[in-house]
Amino acid sequence: MSEPTLYIITGASRGMGLAMAQQLLAPHHQVIGISRGSSPMLAAQAQSSDAALEQWTHDLAQPLSAAQALETWLNAQSADRFQRACLINNAGVVAQPGPIEATSLQDLSNAIRVGLEACLLLSSAFLRATAHWQAQRRILNISSGLGRRAMAGSAAYCAAKAGMDNLSRAMALDEAAKPKGARIVSLAPGIIDTDMQAQLRSGDPSKFPDQPVFASFKTSGQLMSPDEAARKVLRYLARDDFGQTVLADVRDV
Repeated sequence: MSEPTLYIITGASRGMGLAMAQQLLAPHHQVIGISRGSSPMLAAQAQSSDAALEQWTHDLAQPLSAAQALETWLNAQSADRFQRACLINNAGVVAQPGPIEATSLQDLSNAIRVGLEACLLLSSAFLRATAHWQAQRRILNISSGLGRRAMAGSAAYCAAKAGMDNLSRAMALDEAAKPKGARIVSLAPGIIDTDMQAQLRSGDPSKFPDQPVFASFKTSGQLMSPDEAARKVLRYLARDDFGQTVLADVRDV
């Protein structure tokens, strides 16, 4: 995309979020990463490529401040600065694998707040602040197959992603009723070799029955690299028909 484009990415300091941010650093792009920490590697790449990058440090387990900061920043921009504006809700956390009674209340709360509440609040701020913009607006929510099928030992993550899917459907219905509504997609990105996968395959099989399945993803070479997954996700984001299918999977195209 050569037109001036805004990309806001959560969880942009590592894994697929970092890979997406790196791939989006280019002339005419403004990239904002929202994460608990900043990435020196991303900052160095932006400086060497003369790309526009801001890294905001927010703990999305407390998402209200991040959403308020985003709305304030968006309200300060000219309505015609960007031709396209994209919010990518990528951040997510997995609580310690196991049944909910074996997981701390704080870990359960973090999983829902980062995976679902942050998506809801940031989407609300984005849609409200850009409602009068001339830009084409897109929200890409990074979901999971586990939002569409339950798995023992991962209830909080399943709940967050299922909530994200239905939130996306409801937002899409709201936006479809508007003359220039945003396009919304909740996309399952495939199986990616990230810290989250490492956490799942190192789980206790007595509490997490599918641990051997996740271990086999690694040993059988089924995991995509974060770079490869990011390329597939960003290709989907750039599609002309983005938004026609709200619940999507990169493996279906």
